[in-house]
Amino acid sequence: MESGDGTSEKISRRYEMRFGALPLSNGKTRFNLWAPRAQSVHLIRSHDDPDVRPLPPLTLNRQKDGWYSLETFAPAGTRYRYLINDTDSVPDPASRHQPESVHGDSQVIDPASFPWQDGHWRGRPWHEAIIYEVHVGTFSPEGTFDGVTQKLDALAQLGITALELMPLADFPGRFGWGYDGVAMFAPCARYGHPDALKNLVQQAHARGMMVLLDVVYNHFGPEGNYLHGYAPAFFHRHRHTPWGNALNFDGRQSGWVRRFFIDNALYWLEEFHFDGLRLDAVQAISDHSATHFMDELNEQVAAGPGQGRHIHLVLEHGDNATRFLTPGTDGHYSGGRAQWNDDFHHSAHVLATCENQGYYGDFHSDPITHLSRCLEEGFSFQGEFSHYYRKKRGNPSAHLPPECFVNFLQNHDQTGNRPQGERLHALAHPEIMRALTVLFMLAPHPPMLFMGQEWGSLKPFYFFSDLEPRLQPSIITGRRREFIHFFNLTPTQPPPPFPDPTRSETFMASKLDWDEACKPSHQEWLDLHKYLIKIRKKEIWPRVRQGLGRPTRKSRDSTGSFHVFWSFQTGETLTLMAHLSATPQYLEPPKGRCLFATAEKSLHPQAWYAGWFINDTHSNSSLPTTP
Repeated sequence: MESGDGTSEKISRRYEMRFGALPLSNGKTRFNLWAPRAQSVHLIRSHDDPDVRPLPPLTLNRQKDGWYSLETFAPAGTRYRYLINDTDSVPDPASRHQPESVHGDSQVIDPASFPWQDGHWRGRPWHEAIIYEVHVGTFSPEGTFDGVTQKLDALAQLGITALELMPLADFPGRFGWGYDGVAMFAPCARYGHPDALKNLVQQAHARGMMVLLDVVYNHFGPEGNYLHGYAPAFFHRHRHTPWGNALNFDGRQSGWVRRFFIDNALYWLEEFHFDGLRLDAVQAISDHSATHFMDELNEQVAAGPGQGRHIHLVLEHGDNATRFLTPGTDGHYSGGRAQWNDDFHHSAHVLATCENQGYYGDFHSDPITHLSRCLEEGFSFQGEFSHYYRKKRGNPSAHLPPECFVNFLQNHDQTGNRPQGERLHALAHPEIMRALTVLFMLAPHPPMLFMGQEWGSLKPFYFFSDLEPRLQPSIITGRRREFIHFFNLTPTQPPPPFPDPTRSETFMASKLDWDEACKPSHQEWLDLHKYLIKIRKKEIWPRVRQGLGRPTRKSRDSTGSFHVFWSFQTGETLTLMAHLSATPQYLEPPKGRCLFATAEKSLHPQAWYAGWFINDTHSNSSLPTTP
């Protein structure tokens, strides 16, 4: 149990749910499978030693609502499968571990056996989030949970307060981004044992870092999903997503489907002690119920793990909908809910590169206006017509506080979905990157870095996926089709070249080069990020915690320079002054104390300038620049 005085007494955690296999206190293990289409279900247990006589199959008892259940002696470590209708042998869809692959045996795990030592940890409030997105397989040379754990000290020294892991639900093949997961409760076995993930989480907590997990609740991957055969109610017959069949959150027998994913969320938060979830492509969660799945999830999280600690739900919503960002009647955002702000990224990317293909075309005519609106109001597209999407996009967002919008210059999508996987540092001039970095790292909005960004990594991050051979041509064809659409090419025009995503060389080429960070030019970027994070913690956090006193304002002059003003309940005003252009202009910084500026105050014209000022009682004219 957890010690009442907040000490590091070893405790155990397990989340009890209807799905899956769970060891019981009487020495038995309870096996439950929801298989409404099955006529019979048998439990098949196996030994690691092929010379040992196979164990006889055991019959699961049929119960109401399509459930099959059995309690039997099966200690932790036992490998098992289910035999459906005496013909189809399948793994457990709620398996806690798939030691070989998503096609192989499941394994009984006793979650209570892991000796947790972070009983004092209650998380961090959302305004303290400085997020760092990681792909476990490419972040370290080892490509494992332990490999990430070994790098935690470097992230703590940087000042990171929230580690965000790309999806871990086990997926087929040797490598992948994780968005093709099919074993939703089993951490990817290529990254390590579930205990290694738990250790990663508690070691991050020991360093003051939250850990967020990216989860996919809009589809299953195309390989290794056996549910169609015995539980087709998981899927809508007539609704589809860009990645496969839509999940059934509102149709016949949808109650247990909803429960499966609610349990999955609570399982990660309770049993693995994650501090929050990033929910992928929420716009693809099709639900016309009276209570939307996302609302139910939020209620369950708030009533469960959210009662005793800070739990945060972060959404990706490609339509800029603010439906799930609305505060409760008490004015608080239950679960610290926020949303990735693609509009901020697209505006900044166009300023940095002048690219106008694909969705960048919507921002190309006046990226400064789009960027300043993101800073002032959250989204830039709030119902305006998008030429790329050929429809009106977004909802009004000016009523929402800055904490609702996660800003970023790079992430896995915006880097990995480029044909050559270039990072923004490889595409933009250092002077531009410096101004944009200063701008987004000190804005009141939660900033997110993509692994390696802090030292200006030039290592590409590609798309890679190792599905079975029959699916590999469709992966390559799909990428080619996406690039033809994005670059608005005709059928006769060839798409830009891209590495084969199914080859291991593409995966290996995406691994971070940690030696790169030690080179002098990259060390300068690392020093800049460390210094900006220190300023953020000292100057931005306390004011954001107090909340805005009145709506954010902005102004812009004829030269293209602009100011954004955030007035806080303390009576202070935080001001961003920016000139994001290669054409130098004379700039007169506002009155007040300068938190940081890309250039010292002088009579010389400035290009690519960003400066942050606060009009508090300690105001003076000094302009801190890079140490």
